Amino acid sequence: MQGRRVVVSGGGTGIGKATAMLFARLGAEVAICGRRMERLAASAALIEAATGRRILTRAMSIRDPEAVAAFVGEVHDTLGGIDVLVNNAGGQFPQASIDLTPKGWLSVIDTNLNGTWWMMQAAAREWRDRGQPGSIANVVCLVERGSPQVTHTIAARARVIYASKSLALEWAPYNIRVNCLAPGAISTEGFRMYPEEALRHMATANPMKRASDAFSMAETLVYMASPAADLMNGAVMTVDGGMTMWGVGWPAGRPAYFAGGE
Repeated sequence: MQGRRVVVSGGGTGIGKATAMLFARLGAEVAICGRRMERLAASAALIEAATGRRILTRAMSIRDPEAVAAFVGEVHDTLGGIDVLVNNAGGQFPQASIDLTPKGWLSVIDTNLNGTWWMMQAAAREWRDRGQPGSIANVVCLVERGSPQVTHTIAARARVIYASKSLALEWAPYNIRVNCLAPGAISTEGFRMYPEEALRHMATANPMKRASDAFSMAETLVYMASPAADLMNGAVMTVDGGMTMWGVGWPAGRPAYFAGGE
């Protein structure tokens, strides 16, 4: 990754933080964005101390297309271009779907779907206008069997997956690759939002009987951006320990109706 320019959204915590760290350790120049400056600053300080590389940070909302375009342009101007965009930013919360409010639904859809799209479009426009190639990796989730109690994020991420497949074809003439990473249960700060009973189930809800970690996902994202994957386009890399084949998780806790079954 020596000399590569990498943007990671949601770089203040979890997978985004680990991904920014790994790219920087491998020689890349890295820019991170997120909503909370204190988290970005802490992440940047940790990465800079470990790698000796300065990290460009920007506190912003990916829901704002104007802020996204300004950030992408700033990174191009500051770093001389962007080679890799990792769309990691997103959010969700576990709740019975029948009780979701319009605000809760729209908030997750706006971040996970629209925000991801604004980032992809802004990066692609810069690449097209500057005649530069690019690689996009969108962090999504397991959607094949659905996921009760997080219907909002499943709806958004499924749309991101199929948008990515469409863009992989449409943007190939610009030499822009678009792929997705679908993690299973990943032990990060995000686990704190789930009830204890749900965590016990989620952490072992795959044939490997364990959760993965943020750096495993970072290593996959680095591979997807590397020359080793230069023909990977329109793909979904599933890294879930076989969770897709194992059963359905219950992020808010398994209802009594389904006790004893998957």
